[in-house]
Amino acid sequence: MEVKGKNVFVTGSTRGIGLAIARQFAGLGANVVLNGRSAISEELLDAFKDYGVQVIGISGDVSSNQDAKRMVDEAIAALGSVDILINNAGITKDGMALRMTEDDFNSVLQINLTGTFNMTQAVLKPMTKAREGAIINVSSVVGLMGNAGQANYAASKAGVIGFTKSIAREVAARNVRVNVIAPGFIESDMTAGLSDKIKDAMMGQIPMKRFGQAEEVAKVAVFLASQEYLTGQVIAIDGGLTMQ
Repeated sequence: MEVKGKNVFVTGSTRGIGLAIARQFAGLGANVVLNGRSAISEELLDAFKDYGVQVIGISGDVSSNQDAKRMVDEAIAALGSVDILINNAGITKDGMALRMTEDDFNSVLQINLTGTFNMTQAVLKPMTKAREGAIINVSSVVGLMGNAGQANYAASKAGVIGFTKSIAREVAARNVRVNVIAPGFIESDMTAGLSDKIKDAMMGQIPMKRFGQAEEVAKVAVFLASQEYLTGQVIAIDGGLTMQ
């Protein structure tokens, strides 16, 4: 699929990896829907003007099935279609399982996993009808290997992988491709606030001895969106952390 001229909906795209993905697609000539729970600021929309593509903001809660359908309907009404969906929205509420509350567990699954289901379901009918589309779900290496203190997050991200493979099988014959990106340690506001000792310990686990960049994850998203014969796969971009 040539991404130029396509319409891309990126959930959780006001900052971090989601924003980097939105910028990467816009830079290649795709129209973009920016999304977050709160209203998308005019300042953020203005930052995309130089790309020369259509960029709109649609706010809503991906954990609500009704909201997900509304957001997709609004995107289709404004742009004509949603050709590529990037399910990036996610939260963390870390804590050891012995002390984790039921709400902390459920709320993470509701956004990260149920939100992915809700948005995917909302685009499946128009994509399968058009017999073209790409869905890219952002998981995590934590969903592949687990992590102490993140049982809820790991469960949600592992669930995204299983969900992706199932949907990929359901819609492959309709030329809708569904894949997963599993980022490792990516530089962010969170990693910037870590002590040098913790950073060194994290980097010690990474064969490439550095954190990844959000822009590097964005390039993988574009690659997956453009490949015509690639579906049901998990691409770990993690500096070799999970190599087998």
